[in-house]
Amino acid sequence: MNRLFKSFNKLRYFIGVVVFLGASFTFSGCMPYSTSATEVGVRTIKWSLTGNSGVEDKVYPPGSTYFMLPFINDWHTFDTRLQVLEMTESTHNSDRPGRDELLFKTIDGNDIALEVIVAYRIKPDQAPKVLQEVALNDQALKETIVRTVARSKPRDLFGELNTEEFYNAEERNRKAEEVRDRLNQILEPYGVVVEQVGTKDYRFNPQYEKAIEQKKIADQEAERLRSETNAKREEYLTLVEQELAVVEEMKAHADGEYRQAVISADAHYEQQERIAMAIIAEGEAEAEGIRAMNEALAGAGGEAMVKLAIAEALMNKRILMLPMGNGGLDVRSTDINALLQLYGLESISRGTTTNTTSSGAYSE
Repeated sequence: MNRLFKSFNKLRYFIGVVVFLGASFTFSGCMPYSTSATEVGVRTIKWSLTGNSGVEDKVYPPGSTYFMLPFINDWHTFDTRLQVLEMTESTHNSDRPGRDELLFKTIDGNDIALEVIVAYRIKPDQAPKVLQEVALNDQALKETIVRTVARSKPRDLFGELNTEEFYNAEERNRKAEEVRDRLNQILEPYGVVVEQVGTKDYRFNPQYEKAIEQKKIADQEAERLRSETNAKREEYLTLVEQELAVVEEMKAHADGEYRQAVISADAHYEQQERIAMAIIAEGEAEAEGIRAMNEALAGAGGEAMVKLAIAEALMNKRILMLPMGNGGLDVRSTDINALLQLYGLESISRGTTTNTTSSGAYSE
């Protein structure tokens, strides 16, 4: 038992010495590893006494410095700023020295060269995963992953547009958003987030470009003629409205004169109607008087009135009896009543003294 205890103490002492020497060696041989203000760091443990080697599942924050032994640790940093991948024709802006735009066909079969820009960033908390599964640094991440995916999927999706739709900025933007969503589906599992996909210039086959340009000119000319036609139509409609206003004014004036004439005619008609009614009433009254007189004269009173009128007519008149036939006077043949009636009726009808000679007699 004592022997075992002594052996254990020796082992503990040995371990302590090893740990002390290792610690001393560690602190004396450590090197500084830093991250900038926009970087995160990831350590890879190459060898460990505990056996826990490999990419450490820990993110070292930006703007810090850490001391580690160089021969048992590796250090990698990733920039968390927004990164830009440019695939353009220009050798100055493109990520590659030569032309790097996307070449493909539209859905209606025309060749097109499209410049595409992809803005992306890594997720800081997934930097260890990026190091372990994707790439060792930012440049490798851009070239091996982002660029590879960004050159294949946009071709497929932008190729769904026809030629005319490429001239429509809204259609291109709509398709660019669809490309961004599809790239995120592929890259997010690798710790990469695509913020935006944009298009710059695009070019068709030169011959087709010429045809398109001629079509644009024709469309512009057609639009100009259409605008002129619309302007003439508006001018014509304005003139029509002006003439209609004049006609309406004339009509209103004529309607006013007509109404005034109708009012005057109605007033004149009513006046003449009243005059006619007065004449009719006067005639009817006169006729009624004549009728009444005739009725009165038709009776005994009328005969008396006639005789009275005859008597008044013969008043102060001298009557002479003249001989008739063979120089004698035939009293029997003289109708005195008829004579008196004749004198009396004529006097009444004329209202003046009448000289009449009949059957050889006269009065004065």
